[in-house]
Amino acid sequence: MVTLDFFDDPAAFLDAAGPVLAADPVLGSVIATVTERAAREVAEGGDSWTHVGAPFRRWWVVIRGADGSPVSAVMRTAPFPPHPTFSLPMSPDAACVLAAALHDRGELLGGANGALPGSRVLADETARLWDGTVVLDKHTRLWEARAVDVPAAPEGRLRRATEDDAGLVHDWYRRFGTEADEQAGRAPDAAAGEHNTLDDALVRIREGKDWLWELPDGEVAHLTGRSLPSYGVSRIGPVYTPKEHRGRGIASYVVGELTRHGLEAGHRMCLFTDQANPTSNRIYAGLGYEPVVEMAEHLVRTGRPA
Repeated sequence: MVTLDFFDDPAAFLDAAGPVLAADPVLGSVIATVTERAAREVAEGGDSWTHVGAPFRRWWVVIRGADGSPVSAVMRTAPFPPHPTFSLPMSPDAACVLAAALHDRGELLGGANGALPGSRVLADETARLWDGTVVLDKHTRLWEARAVDVPAAPEGRLRRATEDDAGLVHDWYRRFGTEADEQAGRAPDAAAGEHNTLDDALVRIREGKDWLWELPDGEVAHLTGRSLPSYGVSRIGPVYTPKEHRGRGIASYVVGELTRHGLEAGHRMCLFTDQANPTSNRIYAGLGYEPVVEMAEHLVRTGRPA
């Protein structure tokens, strides 16, 4: 038997979910980094969630086993419709209990993202309870590099983004999502994505997360993000090169070099790929990244607003 412990306070959730996040910090990287950022915002007297306009309060949940110990965690904090959950591996029973709890409180879950098969069971059970259907939106893979083979550097230099780059960084975040959808054969969705406002770009830049590749003539030709370490893990992404600068090995070098920096600092390094993009999967495997777990985002369609 499993039980659910819901939280709307990110700091309280981190205290309760700490054992789960620390037990497998690569799997828990997304939940840890997103929640730590939310906790920092709240501690500093701000909260970007207040500007999202979602029809529900964001939440986190710790899934507890029969003895009451935490065994998994899920969050619903995505700022873009349909505000999908993100889940660590969880049992089918836990996924069904969570779907029922959300249904009982009248909260329609429009999408479920995270480790398989639990995230798929959550979507399926939600669709059953709301008389809807499930659509696979995106199939992703989590990778980790324990060692890295950095290719030769192209012409140019790697530098951190500054606030003067914020407009460019913001634009490239949006283009990254749109072009990733196009490459995967999906209809582009400009409203989706975790980093879709100028304020988001500025926050990341101030935290030192975004890196740019600058050509010898000063033109910026590439963007790669690297998260702040959480539980000893740093995550690469997004990785974006405008079409006119592709084919020069810039992305391979930058990802490899940032991975090397992280490993030498004692961090575990991970990233996500879209399984519909064989090029990126091949590039990262060539750098030394190895698959960890299969994930997917499923959408729940009911005809009701999520």
